[in-house]
Amino acid sequence: MAKFSQAVSALCFLSLLGFAYADSLFYVQGKVYCDTCRAQFETKVSEYIPGAKVRLECKDREGGQPTYSIDGETDATGTYRLPVEGDHEEEICEVVLVKSSNPDCAERLPGRDRARVLVTANNGISSAARFANSLGFMKKEALPQCPQVLKELGIVPGAV
Repeated sequence: MAKFSQAVSALCFLSLLGFAYADSLFYVQGKVYCDTCRAQFETKVSEYIPGAKVRLECKDREGGQPTYSIDGETDATGTYRLPVEGDHEEEICEVVLVKSSNPDCAERLPGRDRARVLVTANNGISSAARFANSLGFMKKEALPQCPQVLKELGIVPGAV
């Protein structure tokens, strides 16, 4: 009986270690798109960019000193998934665009070139996944169908 209780105790202890480790490993996920209409937001003709380079940067809240960084690349669907070790509750973390793999769509989209993300277990999210807003580059020239796409959205080109 004593051996059984020791085995149960050891199993419980190892399980707790597993939970503690799982809480310190996160995944930051998001997408990188090409704004094919130069509309500065995603439309139905936006294209996701495979092979785009992104970076997760965490900085100290007080002095802004870098504390953590990891680079990644989007897959065939334009999605990146960056593994993050440790809890970064006291830091400001952002995913930033590094480089587009599409030379015709390589201009960083102002306001969509970085996305802040909370990388902590102390935020009520039970999943290890942390989702960032989509990041975008702009195409050099808008597609010919863009005026119609914007009109469908109730946006009249040139009226600001």
